[in-house]
Amino acid sequence: MAARHDGALVISRNHPVFDLPEIVAVERGLFADAGLDVRFADAGTAAESDVRDPIARRKEALFETERTDLFNLCEWGGIDRLERNSRGGYIGYLRPAVVAQALVSFDPTLNEPHDMNNVPVGVNEFTGSHYTALHLLEGTVPREQIRLEHVGPPAARLESAARGELRAVMLMEPFLSLALERGAHLLGCYFYRGAQVVAPHLTAQHLDRFMSAVNSAVDIINADRPSFAGHVVEEVAGALAPERLRPEYHRFTHATPFTQERFTESYAWMRSWQLTDGRSGYDTLLALR
Repeated sequence: MAARHDGALVISRNHPVFDLPEIVAVERGLFADAGLDVRFADAGTAAESDVRDPIARRKEALFETERTDLFNLCEWGGIDRLERNSRGGYIGYLRPAVVAQALVSFDPTLNEPHDMNNVPVGVNEFTGSHYTALHLLEGTVPREQIRLEHVGPPAARLESAARGELRAVMLMEPFLSLALERGAHLLGCYFYRGAQVVAPHLTAQHLDRFMSAVNSAVDIINADRPSFAGHVVEEVAGALAPERLRPEYHRFTHATPFTQERFTESYAWMRSWQLTDGRSGYDTLLALR
């Protein structure tokens, strides 16, 4: 492993609901116990922006410019970023966070996915909200009648729906719990994991130690999930009390391998939506280190 960042491994921040195992591993010294110096990138916590180019968004830009070494996002996004970037890297594993993206509305005339024919859904392009909206809707709405609209990060999507500018949006925690508190209702949920994108210089041995610490953090979280709700709601700046975070829309399990079978299925689906041009294969994305 190259000696960079004063020997530390630096993580690009995602939303706390996705990063919670890493946050706990840092706070509890689990990475240090594994012989790793790990920290999160400084200068802000924003995980998404309204930038349309995925590689120009904060966590991707930090990784691309070699200021960070790892970040997580949805598996389809992981494939997309590795195809777009010039630095290289690989998918290390499927992240522990299992989180719902929910189709949410304040409009009483929308009550199920069947109501969404030609109704725009607010998403952030090339993120979990985008990909899961397609997965959720394509089972009931003809593909040619699915309408997605790029709005940006979840806070912007929630406010757009609350103001009636969009009739439906995709949201995950803590914005989902906050939307329900404010009177929104669910039309459907899609649970998904995500991919850990890893810099090319990080070896399998170091990644195994990193993943072991993350899995230990998962065990700590699952032993007392309510005590960690405060981390998840931090990004809504006091708008949602920790005890009001709904537990059923997120959970944590041990990291698991990103298998060739899973890649083949996900990649074929992405190609069916023209979300990739088919340049990559499993060996490329796993970088056979």
